[in-house]
Amino acid sequence: MTVTAQPHYSAEEKRKRVFAIISASSGNLVEWFDFYVYSFASIYFASQFFPSGNSTAEFLKSAAVFAVGFLMRPIGGWMFGRIADRVGRKKSMVVSVLMMCGGSLAIAVLPTYASIGVAAPILLLIIRMFQGLSVGGEYGTTATYMSEVALRGQRGFFSSFQYVTLIGGQLLAVLTVVILEQFLTEPELKAWGWRVPFVVGAVAALVSLMLRRTLHETSKAEDLNKKEAGTLAGIFKYHRAAFLTVLGYTAGGSLIFYTFTTYMQKYLVNTSGMAPKTASVVMTGALFLYMCMQPVFGMLADRIGRRHSMMLFGGLGTLATYPILEILRGNSNSFFAFALITLALAIVSLYTSISGLVKAEMFPPEVRALGVGLSYAIANAIFGGSAEFVGLSFKNAGHEDWFFIYVTIMMVIAFLVSMRLPKTPSYLHTDH
Repeated sequence: MTVTAQPHYSAEEKRKRVFAIISASSGNLVEWFDFYVYSFASIYFASQFFPSGNSTAEFLKSAAVFAVGFLMRPIGGWMFGRIADRVGRKKSMVVSVLMMCGGSLAIAVLPTYASIGVAAPILLLIIRMFQGLSVGGEYGTTATYMSEVALRGQRGFFSSFQYVTLIGGQLLAVLTVVILEQFLTEPELKAWGWRVPFVVGAVAALVSLMLRRTLHETSKAEDLNKKEAGTLAGIFKYHRAAFLTVLGYTAGGSLIFYTFTTYMQKYLVNTSGMAPKTASVVMTGALFLYMCMQPVFGMLADRIGRRHSMMLFGGLGTLATYPILEILRGNSNSFFAFALITLALAIVSLYTSISGLVKAEMFPPEVRALGVGLSYAIANAIFGGSAEFVGLSFKNAGHEDWFFIYVTIMMVIAFLVSMRLPKTPSYLHTDH
């Protein structure tokens, strides 16, 4: 491990950089709250848009719409990555959060199947596609921005706050549902209570918009004006290997992330037999600890190196995924389930705490946002966004353990691809 001399930052420079991290990540939190609240609230509104009388079938259709939102991410990753690399990171982040705000507000007032028939699920699908564009651009631009403003020698720690707020968005989404469950009956939640989180998300997005407008731009004029800036040709002509490497480990990382976060709530209800309220409480506690783990694992990566963290993630994920999912399938004890899910999320933290940084380090500034955003979005759309749908489909077919095998195979691929990561990052000056 080669240790390079660390730059001296003035107190004012440190303050500005930390404030930039906070402002960028707070917007990230709202974006992901708005996107994830769909998944957690869907156990109550699925029957309002996809009435069938069969809970698994209703969840399956709801998950399909969730997955379609992910399929829009590559377009969003390309669109906002291009904006960030050609116009600036700040403008890209402002526009993306504004789009998410509009989508959440639209869902909050959307009529149900009982009111407008088949138009209801169609409109829901269109809105989620719109939000998918927004969040598709959010990841790459935010990862790029945070990697560029983080302090040298502590980039793993500071960049981990992208997932602190990403998970925080999930946590606040499920916590909002838990709070509503304490005050409303199940019929009330199904009738109108599920709309409340979307109203909260729309209002919070406006606050985020104000914060993001205070950010300073990290892009340099010479990078924005380069001929290949924000172009696919600039990536595939000069940085194809980096793109494919990011694509490879993001596939497994996204799949296991969504398996143990958004899908896990439904898994506990639909497979383990937990009551919806109990499952929500378990996931709230697990997500809170998961959020707190990110800076710790970010600091670990600063000590042992990004490549070693990623290889540990792939190796431990390969060994532990099947046993954890199998044990959870036959367990209805909430405390034991909480412990197992927390263990799984600790393994995932080896990836999530530094994933944005590792990706950003592989691309030069003129194609960084596009390279990170597009590669992440493609892998996330195919493997992450489909996690619920694939899991529920295998269960519906009577072969739920095939899903366990599928996740394990993808973790093997993540491990193998992580071995291809450079020992010394090429484009950001770091310790490792």
